[in-house]
Amino acid sequence: MDAKKVIAKRVAELLKDGDVVNLGIGLPTMVANFIPEGMDVTFQSENGFLGLGPAPAEGKEDWELVNAGGMPTSIVPGGMFFDSATSFGIIRGGHVDATVLGAMEVDEKGNLANYKIPGKMVPGMGGAMDLVVGANTVIIAMTHTQKGKPKILKQCTLPLTAKEQVDIIVTEMGLMRVTKEGLVLEELGPEATVEDVVAATDANLIVSPNLKRFGVE
Repeated sequence: MDAKKVIAKRVAELLKDGDVVNLGIGLPTMVANFIPEGMDVTFQSENGFLGLGPAPAEGKEDWELVNAGGMPTSIVPGGMFFDSATSFGIIRGGHVDATVLGAMEVDEKGNLANYKIPGKMVPGMGGAMDLVVGANTVIIAMTHTQKGKPKILKQCTLPLTAKEQVDIIVTEMGLMRVTKEGLVLEELGPEATVEDVVAATDANLIVSPNLKRFGVE
């Protein structure tokens, strides 16, 4: 199983026709490759364009056309470029329907830590602080554990990017939704059992009575 592809595909299926969606660096950029045929989703890149397309084929890269992570991308017909002020005006103005971000830690209250590990050199917060507050829906796309240690916690231990802003978490093991009652496991990944997810999660999980499975053709 290619965990990152499984995650990206499930996140793509969460998006709705007509959505404007921001994709964070790393795994989230893969979501653009899995948009269902016939669905019209406009991707926004915080470095200044609307109309982010799929990653180009090897050898077809244009290094003057890169996403917010500095990786080559494509732009769809009708796409447009603009400056950072306009880009963050879109984000802060509530015009982004959903943002898809990676994370170092998420907790059961929807707190997010994705920009800093004390004592280590990291890129910094970037636009994540604005995105998690400005976007209507915040989706975290990440692997379930890091070197075997849970990333979904009762309480984040790293410096927070934002407090109580995460709506949905998608990993290769499951889809979890943050609710007032707690973190609800709504779907299992293609190879996971409830016991697997509980064992790999520090946070308390509420198992949905309508539990489904994704990623199985």
